[in-house]
Amino acid sequence: MNSAVTDSATIRALRPEDLAAVVAIDTAIEGRTRRHYIERRLQAALREPKLHAQLAVSDERGLAGYILARVLEGEFGRSETGLRLEMVGVRDDHRGHGVGRQLFDALAAWGRRHGVRELHTSESWRNARMLHWFDAMGFELAPIQIVDCAVDGGRYTPARDDAVALPEGHGPGREIDFGAPEGNDFERLARDDADVRSMVPADLADIVRIDRGITGRDRGGYMARRLAETLEDSSIRVSLTGRADGVIVGYLMARADLGDFGRTDPVAVIDTIGVDPEYAHRGVGHAMVSQLFANLGALRVERVETVVSHREPQLAGFFSSVGFAPSQRLAFVRRLG
Repeated sequence: MNSAVTDSATIRALRPEDLAAVVAIDTAIEGRTRRHYIERRLQAALREPKLHAQLAVSDERGLAGYILARVLEGEFGRSETGLRLEMVGVRDDHRGHGVGRQLFDALAAWGRRHGVRELHTSESWRNARMLHWFDAMGFELAPIQIVDCAVDGGRYTPARDDAVALPEGHGPGREIDFGAPEGNDFERLARDDADVRSMVPADLADIVRIDRGITGRDRGGYMARRLAETLEDSSIRVSLTGRADGVIVGYLMARADLGDFGRTDPVAVIDTIGVDPEYAHRGVGHAMVSQLFANLGALRVERVETVVSHREPQLAGFFSSVGFAPSQRLAFVRRLG
């Protein structure tokens, strides 16, 4: 891809040799370096080029701007392919000349060519500069809410870590209800209720089976790619399975976002979670979240976030029950037609 921007600048694909220039522009904008995060994003794009859109503007001085986005396949239960806009930056001598819009238009064109119908992103409500730019690019508030929770070093929290007592009449065969009231058994931890382990390749068939039973769709390709990411870099993706009666009955997939849109602290995002309906109300979800926080505490990740929809009150209730609350970040969407 190579299209004109001005007489002396062109839009092209971002290349590995652009790393130093991207870091320099980003540091000038943010006031601190995020080289580690940017390097990981570029490496991820090299591993899975079909799942990343990374574009640049260059002129006679070199790199003048960039925009980075990641393809969303099955995250948060979505059924349509989307793009998550993660980074955008323009060199100081090109700011105010429409280069950011030209990069955004090129990204939107890339999305349309690849069957993407929506662009997604998020930002703190306090970042007026980026909110103004999102508005100018046609973004609107998304019909979802970002919720988050402090990891606090994985320190014990009763609501999340205490085991769930099984209410009378609940158990195998009952429909899953994340929002149901639950009692606590203070003699053990939630993660003692289920055998929670890190995902391994042999888990894939069971994870896909459970997910198909919950969503009614086969997301095997998405699950396989996220599991592969787990195995390639466990510091970026932390994914777990929950077992009961000797079989896998739940799964949780989370990834670390280490710097997108100016984040100052490492944040993990839960993008997929599910429990076999036959094992609802048996504490499997609590056990996996409890173990996730313990693992993230060891990795020095400071917050965990996810998104919930008004169409999924049970899921929202579940996350509320383990300590999640509305985030200071807003979710935005831009439809591509």
